[in-house]
Amino acid sequence: MQADPVDANALRSGVLTRALARFVADTQWRDVPAAVRNEAKRSLVNYFAVALAGSHDPTLDKAVGVYGRFRADQTATLVGRSERTDMLNAAALNAMSANVYDFDDTHIPTIIHPTAPVAAALFALAESHPMRGDALLLAFVLGVEVACRIGNAVSPEHYQRGWHITSTCGVFGAAAAVAKARALDEQRVAWALGNASVQTGGLVETLGTMSKSISVGNAARNGALSALLAEDGFSGPNAPLEGERGFLRVAAAQPDWTAITRDLGHEWELLKNTYKPYPCGVVLNPVIDACLDLRRDARWSLDDIEQIELTGHPLLRERTDRPGVRTGRESQVSAQHAVAVVLARGKAGLDEFSDAAVADPSLRALAGKLRFIDDASWPVESAQVSIVLRSGQRVSQRVHAARGSLAAPLANVELADKLRQLAADGCSGVDAQPLIDRLWKFESEDDAAAVMRLARI
Repeated sequence: MQADPVDANALRSGVLTRALARFVADTQWRDVPAAVRNEAKRSLVNYFAVALAGSHDPTLDKAVGVYGRFRADQTATLVGRSERTDMLNAAALNAMSANVYDFDDTHIPTIIHPTAPVAAALFALAESHPMRGDALLLAFVLGVEVACRIGNAVSPEHYQRGWHITSTCGVFGAAAAVAKARALDEQRVAWALGNASVQTGGLVETLGTMSKSISVGNAARNGALSALLAEDGFSGPNAPLEGERGFLRVAAAQPDWTAITRDLGHEWELLKNTYKPYPCGVVLNPVIDACLDLRRDARWSLDDIEQIELTGHPLLRERTDRPGVRTGRESQVSAQHAVAVVLARGKAGLDEFSDAAVADPSLRALAGKLRFIDDASWPVESAQVSIVLRSGQRVSQRVHAARGSLAAPLANVELADKLRQLAADGCSGVDAQPLIDRLWKFESEDDAAAVMRLARI
């Protein structure tokens, strides 16, 4: 971690919070490079894909039922569903839907899934507070920038201590995005960040359970609420980020203060965003790639396997060493299940990470043969799977850059295909093609909420 770039008095005065707030308030669409504008649209294509996929998951069915008891009005859309609700509940539920399958985007290196909380908040706002497509895109870019820079400042310790970083940092991103969409000045953006700072939450312990969706939804809902409160003069502390008991010091023992403002406006965090080809934790992507390659060229049967060795960065074991999973949700963050199901079936779609797949006794037996080998010198985006056969023969496959990583990104056509496929898999009944066409031209859209009308039934 870096040493403090400013003295203690400057930190107490809120110099970092002010710098972020000023950046959000002052940045215009013309200031955003073309590559970042394009990545924003790619992120939204992926967002609608994964939100449609999760729209009828049991987690959403239960949440929609409970949240519906407390809705204030019916002004906002639920992606892939016929129900309507109020703005804050829509922000929460659509963020849950986009994240429930762990199929959403991933910022490298923090492993934040930035789009779910930020986009969900903005589209819910757009349905009652009209805005143009380019205005929503600008707010989205800035919200992601804020969430990921705060994440950079507390990583990797924050996640290692058990905080679910998408939730804890996502609330700041949603607050900044809605603040920008409402054209708040620097002071009110700073208040929005202060209001968000008291609403951070989410625990890694909840991964693989429905509970995880609560904090992801809260990040969108509470972030939007933070900005709307600030708009009406609801004030916050001077230094919610860098104060003596502010978020950064509470979230990490040695935060990297410089990460908040280093190259701000020149280096854009959205360009470090990646999109998953598989519905699971991002660190499993190279593992699945390797297993698919091994299965494709196999001259062995599953019965021939004595042991499976998985070599990768220690983070791989830390996040995915989950034997004996009991549900499809848990299987999305289990290397044991991922390796077994892909070697057995030769594919890695939603069906492979379902309750039915987890219940397959043959997969459980194969999963029990996995052992981890840690190597801190390996990049997080790489992994090697080695199969040791009963004959003593060893067959290995190493993936240096997983499909969907920064080094091997999904192409626009692949993202569009993902949206089409997940719209069908999610049983949403939504016609994906008109939605795709509008999203690729979103910056020229007069009504940013128009795509939400295409995404509902």
